[in-house]
Amino acid sequence: MNNTHSTNRIYMAIEYGSKDWKLQFGNGKKLRAVTIPARDVEALKTQIRKTKERFGMPEDAEVYSCYEAGRDGFWIHRMLKSIGVHNIVVDPASIEVKRRGKRVKTDRLDAKKLQEMLVRYWVYGEEKTWSVLHVPSENEEAARRPHRERDRLTKESTAHRCRIRSLLALHGIKVKGIPKDPETLRDWKGEALPLTMVEELAREIKRLALLEEQMELLKTERQKKQKSGETRSAQQALKLGELKGVGEQTSWDLMHEFFWRRFQNRRQVGAASGLVSCPYDSGESRREQGISKAGNVRVRVTMIELAWRWLQFQPDSALSRWYMQRFGAGPGRLKRIGIVALARKLLVAFWKYLEFGTLPEGAVLKA
Repeated sequence: MNNTHSTNRIYMAIEYGSKDWKLQFGNGKKLRAVTIPARDVEALKTQIRKTKERFGMPEDAEVYSCYEAGRDGFWIHRMLKSIGVHNIVVDPASIEVKRRGKRVKTDRLDAKKLQEMLVRYWVYGEEKTWSVLHVPSENEEAARRPHRERDRLTKESTAHRCRIRSLLALHGIKVKGIPKDPETLRDWKGEALPLTMVEELAREIKRLALLEEQMELLKTERQKKQKSGETRSAQQALKLGELKGVGEQTSWDLMHEFFWRRFQNRRQVGAASGLVSCPYDSGESRREQGISKAGNVRVRVTMIELAWRWLQFQPDSALSRWYMQRFGAGPGRLKRIGIVALARKLLVAFWKYLEFGTLPEGAVLKA
């Protein structure tokens, strides 16, 4: 260990909860563990100051910290930066865990483990100790809320539609669409529905109408922002939407879920999306385990759906021809495997198009 380097800094790990935060301090020689009330910034500042005093360090000693990403998001990261702490946010799934027997797990031990790994990360330069997340700005994070809300409303809308059809099926009724007035419905005998059933259907229809109204409002707001081109993401979404087969909503989602990040190469693009192969090669056993499924699941779902549309709307593009030559004549399972490969190649092509202006080979723009 580089003792000079490590003892001039304080390394702090935060294990946060809804009531308490466990803080684990260390400088390479000494350790200190304390508990403070959750979200108490002043208590955090006080404990950092007391730690410097107990470790015999100057007031201007730098503090490096980490915590696991979770429900609290990134506000803790921004708070720590505001008080002069160098912080990183860690992907919980990337933290190493011993697999020998049962593992003792407490917040205190978790904080101590994080602090030890933080020292390895900064002192020894073991960058592959864990995965450090890219923290979006407050504006970038806020821009993701509307389309994520739309996704939730879409699921709720589907649930209400299924519920209405199920209630009607109990009385042998099948109608197209959603009935506006349940009182006019008649069961299999031609009689009016029971009053309780009519009232339940009316409530379901009312809730569905509210959801559709909110979804339409979100769509209008999104279209207004996208057409204004006020932000870089809106401008890039317009550019991506110029490709035939890429809709306005799809381009908007990809920009705010994925392309807000800056990538250095195509490998980073594939790894961040989780659309990369995960081979198993041990001794004489060799097989493919499928894709890694790391990163943003929304991006993977969107890209796989878009890959099918790309084959339909861009049949003369180089990517579509590659897919048809390699997977087009195969069985359905092979085609589904191939569409994942096409989704990854398409995502890389979109990155090159947005970053360098390179149009995907053979692709056409909308009229």
